Amino acid sequence: MKFDRRSALLAGLAAPFAATAQTAPPHGDKPVPAGLADPTETIDLWPKGVPGKPASLPVEKVVERSTDAALTDRSVSGVANPRMAVFRPRVSNGASVLIMPGGGYVRIVLDHEGYVLGRWLAAQGFTAYVLFYRLPGDGWAAGPDVALSDAQRAMRLIRAQAIRDGLDPERVAAIGFSAGGHLCADLATRHSVKTYDPVDAADKLGARPFVAAPIYPVISMTAPTAHMGSREQLIGKDASPALEAAHAPHLNVTSASSPCFLVHSEDDKTVPVENSLLLRAALKAAGVPVETHIFTHGGHGYGMTKAIGKPAGIWPELFLTWAHSQGFA
Repeated sequence: MKFDRRSALLAGLAAPFAATAQTAPPHGDKPVPAGLADPTETIDLWPKGVPGKPASLPVEKVVERSTDAALTDRSVSGVANPRMAVFRPRVSNGASVLIMPGGGYVRIVLDHEGYVLGRWLAAQGFTAYVLFYRLPGDGWAAGPDVALSDAQRAMRLIRAQAIRDGLDPERVAAIGFSAGGHLCADLATRHSVKTYDPVDAADKLGARPFVAAPIYPVISMTAPTAHMGSREQLIGKDASPALEAAHAPHLNVTSASSPCFLVHSEDDKTVPVENSLLLRAALKAAGVPVETHIFTHGGHGYGMTKAIGKPAGIWPELFLTWAHSQGFA
């Protein structure tokens, strides 16, 4: 993938987020454990107004699910102002990662699939952006494409500011978990599909991830392989086969899809491992590079912290090794 650096620079100069106040990241009432400060920098995706607003805007709500004083496990629902929380490294390697936590398209997990990974990536030299995307069940005009709209816009904004921040506009990866893994795979396969009208110069830039890592992703939209909760939120309980196919990433793979790093566990009782295998087969058939790690044990929803002590816990290091082989890091 080649970038016109002059266009990226001009887009960065034109991007509006540098001059306007940004919305604070989601946070709860529970104090954050010492040494694990929440991010303070955010980037609103739509500074000129979020497109396709429903008649009644959703109300953002953060829920703390952990009863351990030393551990936070928050989720947010009702995102009305989609944005990215930013984690910057002390010494940058020039590459960036967009993180899309899961939550079944009902909520978005903050900590073990978002902030924890953001902190870890920043410690490795990456600039990390945790995306709080709109949810398809909240009545937005874009319907099942609303989260993809936010992901595309996020990729373009990251690239628009890359030159200004001393980052490489080409080397922007995407990582997503569960339903966020579906969004990650959707972005990797449908990055060039028009899901919103351009709003500024940043939208002239590409949304294709340099590499993508859907982790225990929702891929299929067809029973019995589909995660039916995510499917219903995304396309509705009575979706037609055509609508299922339109939003099943393995059916939208082309030779232009991003190289992918896949992680799943055989004992995942929430999203069957066949989801990753379907995507792997489609990528292989299209000649797109793919690395796949299937673990015997791990379950679902482990992110980073909940994978500690399990074989699946090594996935972040495996991802970095593979990403290096792809020229990303």
